[in-house]
This record gives sequence, C-alpha cells and structure tokens, in this order.
Amino acid sequence: MSGSTETISLNGKIFLLIGTAHVSRDSIDEVKKIITGEKPDIVCVELDQARYNSITQTDSWEKLDLAKVFKEGKGFLLIANLVLASFQRRLGNELGVKPGEEMKVAVETANEMGIPYSLCDREVHTTLRRAWAKCNLWSKSKLLASLLASAFTSEKLNEQEIENLKNRSELDGMMNELADYLPPVKAVLIDERDRYLASKIWTSVPPEAVQSDKTENKTPQKIAAVIGAGHMQGMISHLEKIAAGESNTDISELDLVPPPGFLSKAAGFIIPAAIIALIAIGFIGKGADVGLEMILRWIIWNGSLAALGSIIALAHPLAILVSLLGAPIATLNPFIGVGIFSGLVQITFRKPRVWDVQNISQDATSIKGIYKNRITKALLIFFLSSLGGMIGNFISFPAIAGLLGR
Repeated sequence: MSGSTETISLNGKIFLLIGTAHVSRDSIDEVKKIITGEKPDIVCVELDQARYNSITQTDSWEKLDLAKVFKEGKGFLLIANLVLASFQRRLGNELGVKPGEEMKVAVETANEMGIPYSLCDREVHTTLRRAWAKCNLWSKSKLLASLLASAFTSEKLNEQEIENLKNRSELDGMMNELADYLPPVKAVLIDERDRYLASKIWTSVPPEAVQSDKTENKTPQKIAAVIGAGHMQGMISHLEKIAAGESNTDISELDLVPPPGFLSKAAGFIIPAAIIALIAIGFIGKGADVGLEMILRWIIWNGSLAALGSIIALAHPLAILVSLLGAPIATLNPFIGVGIFSGLVQITFRKPRVWDVQNISQDATSIKGIYKNRITKALLIFFLSSLGGMIGNFISFPAIAGLLGR
C-alpha cells in the first residue's frame, strides 16, 4: 500500500489506517480503492455527527438559530468552527476538492457495498471548548491571533504541497511547530483525539460481527479507518497500548469540558469590582467632580471601543449604539458580553436571507464575502464589539486610576 496507508494486526484485528489530506484528490481515490478492494468489516471515519451532517446535508446551515447561538454564549465557538472550515474550503477551492470529501466518499462506498460505518471523532464543540478551557490568557490571545490570521490569509498551496502533508517528515515538523507555539491546543486537537479515535476504532466492531470459517476459527476483524494523516502515528501508538493492556478504551473523561478554575471564575468579577471600587474611592476621597469624571472616562473608553468594533464591522446604526451604551453595562456583569447585544440587534434589523444561508461556507473564505453575508457579518460584529469592549476594560482601568493621583 502507499506511504499514507498503514496496516497493523493486533489481537485478532486488522487495522487499515488510511491517512489523508482533507482537500486531496488523491486521498479520495485511495479511500475508494482500499475499501472496495479490501472489503473491511466496518469503515470508521474521522467525523462527528455535526460535521458529517455539514458535508452531507445541503440544509445544515438552514437549521442554524443565530439568536440562540448568541444567547447561549456560543458565538466564539461558532466563529472558531467557521474559520477552521473556511481555511480548508479555501484550499479546496484552489484544487477543485471539497473539504472532507474523502470522508463522505468513504461512507458512500461503505453504503454501496453494504458495509457498516462508524463516526469515530469527538464532537467538534467539545474539542474546541476543551482547547479553550486549557489555555491561559496568553495562549488564548495567541489562539485568537492564529484564527484571525487563518481567516484572512492569502496563502496558496498547490496540489503537490497538499500531498506532501501526508508525509511523516512534513507532519512531524508541523506537529512540533504547533506544540512549541500552543502546547495546550496541540494536546487537545492532536494528542487527545489520537487516543479518542484509537479507542473508538478499536471498539467499532462488536464480537458478534466477527465472521467464522468452516473450521469455526474466527477470522480477523478487518477495520478500515479514514483519518487525517496527522493522527496516524499517534493512533498506532495508542492501538498498540490497548492491545498490550497498557491502556483501556474508556475515554469518557475526554468528552467532558473542564470547569473553569477559581482564577478564571474570579477574573470575571475582579474587573467590575475593581472599577466600582476605584470610582467609589474617587467620590469619597476626591469629591463628586473626580468621581463623575472617572465614570465618564470609563464609559467613553469602554463604550467607544466596543462601538468602534461594530463600526469596523459595518454594523447597523442601532447595533453601534447598543455597543456604545451596552459595553459599560456588560462590563459589570461577568455572565454577559456586549457582543451578545450587538449581534442580536444586528440580526433583528438585518435578518439573514436564504441566500446568506446557502452561501455561508463559500462567503466565509474571503473578507468581501464575510461582509456581504449577513450571518458572517453578524458574527464579525459580535466578535469585534466584544474585542473592543475587552480592550476598553484594560485601557479604562489605568485611565480612571490616574485621576486619584491629582
């Protein structure tokens, strides 16, 4: 088999691990060829139900309730998911290949041959939330910067460069670079999912599904697994550990999102408490004039920067006004953010159209498309107004504290 596919036999199971590049035309052909030629007992794919639906159902975006997303505080998760998907789609557009097409072909080929299939990846929102929860403030800042860079990058890769991503040397360099830059993210996106996928694939064929020959000797279970090439070596290591009894297949803890630590919980209260305390000290120690000026400076810095974010996103005038007036209020409540208000106002007065839903995946691949599409534009307003309010908090604190030294 090719260098991007490995076969290993462990404890009566034969694993055909097909490492792919997610926008590779050769990967699509290889997946179909191996499944039809090897006729495995089951086909496992590196997808969760949500991502499977997104690549197989044309109406998946039509079911999106953007107002519910904002109200439930999932705006940043949707943005991260959309940015990652748009980067792959941009590469795929250049090569004429849809992202995840090899996974879709794997399932379609299995169905055509009457072979069961299994979606073996962790739910994408769980992965993103775990990655975010494990990052400190500095790592979160670097992660946001990376997401923004990937959203607006003009980098182009040719077909040969895409195929090279399946080579171990190329992948080792990429994994090492990611580990050095963002160790917590690499641990969640790569290492944890190596273990998760290996465990799901190991348990994918129930014992009763094993065929028997005429002598009643059980034939080995043959499992074909279509995975991103970056998971290949990590999965092999975990499969070998499971076979040797050095690891089990219980991965329930990997489906849990770590609760925020004490400092993370306290951080949401520290800033509003500190601002209120400073203003109170200003009124008591320096008089009403200083206290009122402190309030004015706080509102101006906090509200104006949130409004500036909405202006940059070309928001509806009322969404800009809500950003201006809502940011100071949102700062005092750690459970809400100004982006929720500005985003909700935007979609109220600029309701997403059917056209926006149908073209969101394509529009998310360009700056022009993001501004043109009412869904992606509302998400941009949510993000930039939230970012502006956050920056305003940090600037306004020393700005009002400086008045105490008069």
